[in-house]
Order: sequence, then structure tokens, then C-alpha cells
Amino acid sequence: MTDHTAERAPNPPADVATLKLDEFLPYRLNVCSSLVTQALSRIYAGRYRIGVPEWRVLVTLGEFGMMTAKAIGLHSHMHKTKVSRAIAQLERRKLVARKANRADLREAFVSLTPAGRELYNELAPAALAFVRQLMEAVDPADRAALDRAVAKLIERSKQLSLGVATVPALR
Repeated sequence: MTDHTAERAPNPPADVATLKLDEFLPYRLNVCSSLVTQALSRIYAGRYRIGVPEWRVLVTLGEFGMMTAKAIGLHSHMHKTKVSRAIAQLERRKLVARKANRADLREAFVSLTPAGRELYNELAPAALAFVRQLMEAVDPADRAALDRAVAKLIERSKQLSLGVATVPALR
């Protein structure tokens, strides 16, 4: 029988930094995001039969009103195909409606229908209650600092993704 445990590679030379995945900030942020998304989706997946992309479209439209699919994707950081599929699914359920953009017939404006607005009005308080429950894990004295740190990480990530900030080149 074969042993399926991971074999460790030989120790790297002393001048090479070891990357420990469980301590690597991008990995930790991704794990946190994934776990938070899974937990939050339990609120709306079962009761309202919507997934993460549909939820993001609904809450984006609930906050900002009428938008194009492209604008929804930019705001929610979703790929255009996910946005398009989510809008199509929500449209089939009569939760959103499209209106042609007369200035550019290649795109349409999307908005919540009255049923979509009603759903948003039910989802928003539940989502906010979820955040309050999640934040119970953070000492109240640390919450403002956490908010500032997350905002700074988001801004720096935007800069890095645009190549504005410098990082050592991979060799």
C-alpha cells in the first residue's frame, strides 16, 4: 500500500525564504473570504434559492439602483459571465428587469422589480445581522482599526493589480 501523506521537500538553502501557506496573508484572506461567503450564503441560499452571484447582483442593485451589467461586475468584482448568468436567472424569476440603453444598444440597464426590491428589503437586515454576529469575534476596541486595515489592504491590492506599486520581479 502507498502512504498518502505529504512528503517534505529537503530544506531550502538558508538564503531562500520559506513560504508557509497557513501564514501567507493572501491565502489567509482568501480562506476568510470563502468561509464568510459560505456562512452568509446559508442565509439566502436555502430560503430564497439564490447563489452568491445572484445575491451580489441583488444587493448591488438594491444599493445603487439601475446599473449596466458591466457596472455591476466592476462594483462587485465578478467576471462578466457570472454577472450575465446571475442577471438572466434573476430575470427569469422576475426579480430584475432590463431596459435597453438607447445610447448604446449593446448594453442594457438592469434594475430591481418590485418583487426584487421586496426580496432585497428582506435580505439586507439579515445580512447586516450576520455582520454584527461575525464582528462579535473582534474586540469592540479593535473594530475601527480592522475597518481601516481592510480599507488599506483593498486600496493597496488595487494598486498592485494595476501595476502601480512595485514588487520584486519574479525570476
